[in-house]
Amino acid sequence: MTTTPRTAIPTATPAPPHPPARGAGFLAGLRVFTARSLKHSFRDGESLLMAILLPVMLMLIFTYVLGGAMDVGEGGDAAGAREAYLAFVLPAVALIAAGFGASHTSVVVSNDMTTGFMNRLRTMPFPSVTVLLGHAASSMVRNLLATTVVLLVGFAVGFRTGASVPQFLGAVGIIAVWILVITCVFAMLGMVAGSAEAATGYGFILLFLPYISSGFARVETMPAWLRPIAEHQPMTPVIDSSRALLNGQAPGSELWVGMLWCAGLMLLAVWLIAVIFPRKVART
Repeated sequence: MTTTPRTAIPTATPAPPHPPARGAGFLAGLRVFTARSLKHSFRDGESLLMAILLPVMLMLIFTYVLGGAMDVGEGGDAAGAREAYLAFVLPAVALIAAGFGASHTSVVVSNDMTTGFMNRLRTMPFPSVTVLLGHAASSMVRNLLATTVVLLVGFAVGFRTGASVPQFLGAVGIIAVWILVITCVFAMLGMVAGSAEAATGYGFILLFLPYISSGFARVETMPAWLRPIAEHQPMTPVIDSSRALLNGQAPGSELWVGMLWCAGLMLLAVWLIAVIFPRKVART
């Protein structure tokens, strides 16, 4: 009786371990989330349009309805007073445009924090903080666009500047610094707010600051109880220094006071984001 020889069953060779997956990296995440935020912004045409149209309408109303009656120390007839008031009010309107545009950041950040997007992000190879930085970069693009539109409309309705190129760029630079500061502040508000509606409500306080500053009337004409508030808040030196540069004048000490305000608010907002954001992400 013959027996069939047994064939050896080959043993499976274990596959070599896969190298650990590498994250997408900080710059890649920043690029992805900036593009995401920009796409959402331009798809929300109504919000973008209002962020541009509302400051432009304010400028036209203040110039043509109130400009002829406002005395900002230039003298002349109603037409001359209107032209002088346009030069006076234009920086404030540009900063209002920045405020309205930055307020959109608080809404989208709040949506990301409350709708579970941050929770899903924890499974992806992106640093979580790049979401906030992407919103900030997108806000800078939107607000610089709105500021450009406001300045162009100002030139179209009669604003003329005696500023040199460095002075004009300096005024735009001051506005850009304020845009960055206010964007970080609104991002922080959106992060701590319980909903998008609450984030919008918190932001209204900041949106009213230009109206109680030197943006639309000289501080000296205000009541005695209101004058200290208008003098000692961040918008007044920022507006005064950008107005001086736009009109070809030296900004004086107001420039440094405004930049100190910007630096202080920026450091405070970044510090609060650094403290609160990891806890918020960990709980989602």
